[in-house]
Amino acid sequence: MEQQAKAPPDIKKIAQFLRGGGSGMKIRVGALNGKRLDYFKGKSAIKALLSPAFAKVKGAQKVTSEAEAQTLLQAVNAYAFFLRVQRGGPTGSSSSSPKALQIIPEQQFSPDEYYAWFYEGSQWTTYAGGFLMVAIMLAGVMFPLWPPIMRLGVWYLSIGMLGLIGLFFGIAIVRLIFYIITVIVASPGIWIFPQLFADVGFVESFIPLWEWDLPKKKSKKKKGDKEKKEKSKSSSEKLKDNGGAFIEEVDDSENSRPQSRSARIEEVEDEDA
Repeated sequence: MEQQAKAPPDIKKIAQFLRGGGSGMKIRVGALNGKRLDYFKGKSAIKALLSPAFAKVKGAQKVTSEAEAQTLLQAVNAYAFFLRVQRGGPTGSSSSSPKALQIIPEQQFSPDEYYAWFYEGSQWTTYAGGFLMVAIMLAGVMFPLWPPIMRLGVWYLSIGMLGLIGLFFGIAIVRLIFYIITVIVASPGIWIFPQLFADVGFVESFIPLWEWDLPKKKSKKKKGDKEKKEKSKSSSEKLKDNGGAFIEEVDDSENSRPQSRSARIEEVEDEDA
């Protein structure tokens, strides 16, 4: 746009920072006249200008307060890098579909308003990706014209990749057959490369070399916790468990009377009566 071309360098740097991925702004996708556009909320842009990442941008004006950030964003808005829009309902049947956007004639920056981007930012990555894709396609089409040594190298590379894939499937089949044999001969069976399909690194997939197929040990922690809970039960809980009566164990000691018993039965009134 013509207005963006007339913008001072410091304003352009602010727009480039906000449009780039390092700003940390939350970007949403909306629809304006059937065309998809990225939009954001004013608060998100203010946070981005107050972040440490913007302080490192060379040649840009430093921001120390929200008022300064709002003034700078108003200047960026004046050069139509982004425009104030009104957000409507979803454009599709789903609630997650892009919201309908409409440009508001009165342009001003406010933290609670929404703004749609009309600036694409730096396009060098897009151009580089397009050039690389064209180069790969041309290289594939012109493969018969490659020098013989390059074609031979590609052939060896493809055979090597196919060999590695075949070796992997071969190991998987051999370890399965070996496991079935050992289950019959030496139960519970032996796995070769037990970590082969585990979520580990390439080297760790082949360590250890073999392992018995033993069932995983159950943790004794649950059993211990259960015993602790039984011991820590209060009298009222025991009462409820035993229907109104419980047996309380009493430790024998030297001071206890001979006629005392090591256990006594105590009747307690039912609390619900």
